[in-house]
Amino acid sequence: MRAYNKIAEVYDRLIYEDIDYVVWSKFILDKYGDINSEKDDYLDLGCGTGNLAINIAPFFHNTWCVDLSDEMLILAENKFRSKKKKAKFVRQDMKELNLNRKFNLITCSLDCINYLTEDGDLLKFFKCIRNHLKDQGLLVFDINSQYKLENVLGNNIYTYNEEDVVYIWENTLEENILEMNLTFFIKEGKFYERFDEMHQERIYSEDEIEEAIKEADLSVVSKLDNYTDRAVTATTERITYFIRKNIQ
Repeated sequence: MRAYNKIAEVYDRLIYEDIDYVVWSKFILDKYGDINSEKDDYLDLGCGTGNLAINIAPFFHNTWCVDLSDEMLILAENKFRSKKKKAKFVRQDMKELNLNRKFNLITCSLDCINYLTEDGDLLKFFKCIRNHLKDQGLLVFDINSQYKLENVLGNNIYTYNEEDVVYIWENTLEENILEMNLTFFIKEGKFYERFDEMHQERIYSEDEIEEAIKEADLSVVSKLDNYTDRAVTATTERITYFIRKNIQ
């Protein structure tokens, strides 16, 4: 089952309860401004419904949004239109990215990297990034840490119960893959519509991430606890990386 298909309809409502995209965007822009003043081209990978991109886009001349879900891209485009902001929306697999364009800033937020579950996917992704970064360009991405996937999400069951949205979220962890099975009930008039989705995230250690970054001829500028200036610890749940490409 394709991830983020029907869930696109309720995505914003659920995600905004946990994520402050304004804070994330400000943090990225502040850090980016410290090391690079060029603001021509911006790319958001795994853009979802455009929550991060819509905050960063006004600071760049050109914005591109890429996602694998048609449903997410439609919602993102509608969001941009409603705010009278412009962007190009492209459906592509981010590990096979091919836009024939280079960017000053590339973002890939909310653990999209963990959705690269096959061996070799991570290196393919970073090589695509290198091909799409300008010489002084910056990649900002985050991952769900090994600690979080093993000890917080793990083999657990979560529920959410509101009048018009109910879901059951059941996790199964096997080796380095967390499988998340979600059952939603969305109120439609007097009745509830049920739909099911399955998501998988792969555990990547910091060593695996940084080895792939190095092999793709990229370098870590900084590695932080979430979108803050705190250093990463053993119990950090979201690790945020700032990456540059090596220039010959």
